[in-house]
This record gives sequence, C-alpha cells and structure tokens, in this order.
Amino acid sequence: MTENHSDSRPGVTLGTSDLTVFPLSLGGNVFGWTADEAQSFAVLDAFAAGGGNFVDTADVYSAWVPGNTGGESETIIGNWLRSRGNRDDIVVATKVGAHPDSTGLKAHTVKSATEESLRRLGVERIDLLYSHRDDTDTPVEEFIAALDELVKEGKVREIAASNISAERLTEALEFSAREGLARYVAVQPHYNLVSRGTYEGPLAEVVAAHGLSSVPYFALASGFLTGKYRPGGAAVDSARAQGAARYLADPRGPKVLTALDAVAAAHGTEPATVALAWLASRPTVAAPIASARTVEQLPPLLAAATLRLAPEELAALDEASA
Repeated sequence: MTENHSDSRPGVTLGTSDLTVFPLSLGGNVFGWTADEAQSFAVLDAFAAGGGNFVDTADVYSAWVPGNTGGESETIIGNWLRSRGNRDDIVVATKVGAHPDSTGLKAHTVKSATEESLRRLGVERIDLLYSHRDDTDTPVEEFIAALDELVKEGKVREIAASNISAERLTEALEFSAREGLARYVAVQPHYNLVSRGTYEGPLAEVVAAHGLSSVPYFALASGFLTGKYRPGGAAVDSARAQGAARYLADPRGPKVLTALDAVAAAHGTEPATVALAWLASRPTVAAPIASARTVEQLPPLLAAATLRLAPEELAALDEASA
C-alpha cells in the first residue's frame, strides 16, 4: 500500500494492484435501505465532489429489508453511474456469495452472481470483487479458479476477500501463487477502535506479509464512534441504534469516547473523523468504509482523508481501546 502524490487528491494503492483509491470508501449498505434513490444520489454526488472515488456495495444489500430481494444498492449505484456519466472516475467494489439466491463460493455460484452484479451495476467490469464470506465447504482451488476466469474474461479487474480467516487467506494466496492465477489484493475485515481483535493478530500479519491492503467495514462501529451514543444519553432514532448501543456496556466503550472527544477537540473536528483517521493510520489499512444516509453526515467522513494524528494522540487512542 503506497500513498499517491501525483495529484492534489489523497490516494492510496490497493495492495499489489493498480487501483488507486481515495483513503475512505463510501459504504453502499444504506442505499435502498435507509436512503432511497434520491437521497443515495445526493450522497454519491457529494462524495464525488469531495474527491471520493471508492464505492463499496454487495449483491446482498439490502435483502434484509421487508420487500427487498437484494441488489437494491447495486442498482442504485448503477443508475447513478449511468446518469452522471462518470464510470471511469469511480472504483466500484462489490461482493458475491451472500445473496439469498446465490449463497456460497461454488464456481457456478461465483460466476452467476457476478453476472447479476454486472447487470445491476450496468458496467462491463467490476473494479474490485470480494468473496463476501468464506465458504469452508468449497476448496479455495475452486473459487480462486472461478475468480481467475472472471479476471481473464475482463469482467473483474481485481479480487479481494471479506470475512476470511488467516489460514484460509494464506491457503488462497499460496494456491494463486503456485498456479499463476489471480490473487487477492485486499481483505475487508470487521475492524474499528472498539473491535480490534477481529483483525489485529494472525489475519493482519498475513495481510502485511503478502503485501495486501485492508479495507475495514464497521469502521464506525454501527455509528457508536460518531459519539452520538452516550452513557445515559437520549435514544437515537437509527436503524442501527441497537447495534451501536451495545458498545456502551463494554468498559472500553466510554473510555474510547473520552479519548476521541479529547483528540477531536484539539483538532476542532468530529469524533467520527478521528476514529476513521486512527483506523487509516493502522498498518495495512488503505481505506476504511463508512456510510452516510444523508449529505449532512458526509463531511466528517471526508475530513478523515486529510486528518493526520500526532503520535501521542494515536497512543492515547491505542491505550483507551486496548
């Protein structure tokens, strides 16, 4: 992972690929869920206007919503790309393997699910395709070979893995190297200030050893690290409130909020900005993923791309979250 200084916009290169991305990825999980198409377009427009070029989605978004079947987010992003004529400016990442109609990583499932994602996105090639979650019933040889075929056919530019163990990631990378096939260039783990053990350790070590990049999801812990959930605070009207509130029961939760408040005050910025900047500073992390339901939620996320924390501030956050 290297920084790109060839233009005024901050950029990082994903692993060993030639994909240069803004150091914050816009999460598309809310598109078609808590944000309708008009709201989604407004957020996407503001993200692009702020220098953002890296959009993350999945074929399963948002099948959990009553009346949805999955693919709603991809469809909205595809409609936006087509209406704005900016396909070449945006790095589109999506995931296959968790859609209700296409679950698992059997070769035929990976291929058919990718075809459906291409159709919904209205693109000829997906820039970064993730296996959404590991399928331990399928050998790595089968799904890596399927992903390699998609790359060779020009339907996928680079491949990556979400929700995979250090052992299976190693196995997949070794198979790719041995057979000369497409290899994962990035991972998408659950990782943030109040969930460090979900990435740090063996998985992060494999990523570093093989020169991959990390693109963490739940970067703001379902909104908890924005600071809007406080001990004894007012209830928050959000579809994710229950998930975020559980961090208050963890002794580290309030400690992390206190540390975030102090650093944010020193920089005149928001806790969310600091939380994302801390994550972006971690070894192997290229671009944390964060979503915005409204345009108003976007500025603190974009600000993280240029916020540099002092060593003592990083140390204080490390200590609070340990």
